[in-house]
Amino acid sequence: MGKTAIRTVCKVDFDKPAAEQPYLHNRWHPDIPAAATIKSGETVKIECLDWTGGQIKNDDSADDVRNVDLTKVHYLSGPFEIEGAQPGDVLLVEIMDVQPFEDRPWGFTGIFDKSNGGGFLDETYPSAAKAIWDFEGISCTSRHIPGVKFAGLIHPGILGCAPSAEVLNTWNTREGELIAANKLDRIVANPPEPINIHAGSASPELTTKIGLEGARTIPGRPEHGGNCDIKNLSRGSKVYLPVHVPGANFSVGDLHFSQGDGEISFCGAIEMAGVITINFKVIPSGLATLGIKSPIYIPGPVEPTFGPGRMLYFEGFSVDQHGKQHYMDVTVAYRQTCMRVIEYLRRYGYDDYQIYLLLSCAPIQGHVAGIVDIPNACTTIGLPMDIFEFDISPGAEVVKRDLGSCAFETGKKGLVVDDAGKNSEISFGGGLNYKE
Repeated sequence: MGKTAIRTVCKVDFDKPAAEQPYLHNRWHPDIPAAATIKSGETVKIECLDWTGGQIKNDDSADDVRNVDLTKVHYLSGPFEIEGAQPGDVLLVEIMDVQPFEDRPWGFTGIFDKSNGGGFLDETYPSAAKAIWDFEGISCTSRHIPGVKFAGLIHPGILGCAPSAEVLNTWNTREGELIAANKLDRIVANPPEPINIHAGSASPELTTKIGLEGARTIPGRPEHGGNCDIKNLSRGSKVYLPVHVPGANFSVGDLHFSQGDGEISFCGAIEMAGVITINFKVIPSGLATLGIKSPIYIPGPVEPTFGPGRMLYFEGFSVDQHGKQHYMDVTVAYRQTCMRVIEYLRRYGYDDYQIYLLLSCAPIQGHVAGIVDIPNACTTIGLPMDIFEFDISPGAEVVKRDLGSCAFETGKKGLVVDDAGKNSEISFGGGLNYKE
């Protein structure tokens, strides 16, 4: 150990479109060819583009966020064959390190337009907006959200092994049933989409097949993990992933410099391109011996710490902004918790969209506090007070500052819909509502 350089099994090219790079793919499917082979026990480096494949630029306009092509995402590095892995095994993935590229020390947080991706609060904040973050060692600052600086809990948003044909069919069947039952005026799931498919080095014929069958990478799924956006899967974390196909066919991407619990604006982390260093070990018959059906993980030792007295907690309940009572709806409660933070921080000079972006990417602590006391679920958000350059503690003097603005799409600047969801009758998971 330590006598040879760590092998890089995937290199990305910023001068070539993501869809032309053979070590990348943007669908889950068992037949996507392996990009490289890794030995059990080996540590390797894997380069990753940002999840959009370079669609978002370091500038002061959110037009790129408004116009992002979501049929192309996520661009993942892989899949990688792990020698000896077989269905029923568990792949132990230890995240040794994650870093941005030295010549690209920046990332972005976006609020997606309600008609193109949306976000957790898109009924109230429907416009596209963006913040660019500059990395300074372990910390980050933004010209679009001045007055804050914090250490990033750097991590991958997506990692998982390929589904088998049977697992893939399960995904497509149950998500298809949800789509068929939908009564909403919004997309509730993304079926296989034969547009802008990238299947690594697959032949044109195989790529067509993958486009018709392959699952979109947007949601996490219980059988393999995938896009879980868990901020604590940082350096030193160990993740135990179910294996469904020979070789496991592991993929990774969607690297984040930082993220809050919930990633509420959808593009809510500080998204970045970078390099992840991983050690792989195969645990034979691990699903049976560990007694698991879905991934489990042990977090690493590097989470930024804020003393208990330096966290300001906000509470939310299952009563929406119009005073409507919902039954034990955690998502309604968490939305209301977010709104309480936004209301509090407005007083210092931030606009709502700046705070929405900050809640998405700063290391907030989101918790379910109570789910048994009918009719109200209770959720909390812990806001680290020390990320601000001024005192936001209760009782301190409130000074309204000129704190600039985030980047907005052309022709719009912070549209706020005050009566969002006013006529709702029935709540559903996600905290949104629909009429009978």
